[in-house]
Amino acid sequence: MTTAGTPYHPGERAAQARAGRTDRADHAGRSIRDTVPAVAARFLTERRMLVVGAAAPDGRVWATQLSGPAGFLQAPDERTLTVAARPAEADPLAEALARPAHVGTIALDPAGRRRMRLNGRSAPDGRGGLAIHAEEVVANCPKYIQRRTPLDRPDAGPPRTVAGGSALSTGQRLFAATADTFFIATTGPDGSVDASHRGGLPGFLEAVAPDRLRWPEYSGNSMFMTLGNLELDPRAGLLLPDWESGGALLVTGEARTDWSEESRQAAPGAERMVELTVTGVLELADATPLTWTDPEYSPANPR
Repeated sequence: MTTAGTPYHPGERAAQARAGRTDRADHAGRSIRDTVPAVAARFLTERRMLVVGAAAPDGRVWATQLSGPAGFLQAPDERTLTVAARPAEADPLAEALARPAHVGTIALDPAGRRRMRLNGRSAPDGRGGLAIHAEEVVANCPKYIQRRTPLDRPDAGPPRTVAGGSALSTGQRLFAATADTFFIATTGPDGSVDASHRGGLPGFLEAVAPDRLRWPEYSGNSMFMTLGNLELDPRAGLLLPDWESGGALLVTGEARTDWSEESRQAAPGAERMVELTVTGVLELADATPLTWTDPEYSPANPR
């Protein structure tokens, strides 16, 4: 459901107006497609990791990651993304993606500081993977991406649950507080889902309580796809990869954007702050058979 004359839905338009970025959003909106360009198809075939966001059967929104060798992602035509992987049984989205579902995805190239989003409808392909019909394709700028190179981990086992609950443990809070990257899934009108990337120097994500995470929103592409969704629906899911071990911390809850002038003073470079009230946590070991090299921090990160 978009606003007449734009590719944006009413929540995105509201967020753009609150931020005073409507004109910039209109310019950026020209890059939003419903097809996969040839250059994007090539980009996808080179990736080793795909972040996927969706709503679980209980309605909570989660973000997770799928991995494979180069080529596990393919764009056989301009409206389709195939994924030769599905979430493991321990994953909160395993059941949701075993049937047709709205999904938001983001393919990240940390080494080249590139990323693209592809949102649409997913269905099992009958071969243990997914076929995603593209409805929204967006290439994003390189800001806030920490440069890393993937490494194979031959001894990796299947994903397994380390811990779960309704709040963050002390160790999970420490892990969140040292993260330099996370991904966020949100939902828009008509059940649509978007997955996006957030990056900064360690400490930019704050674990202010066992049931609360908070982070700054830095200057971006002015589309406000994440915050626009949150204007209409507070449900959100966060994925925090453990780049060193191949594990992951998955968090779900409800998020609220603080648009006040005071929020700009809360963190260096912040244009506003977002706070997530945590309702579910899942810590996975062997979430991916990859580890990554030490980061080269983005020069765009506020210090």
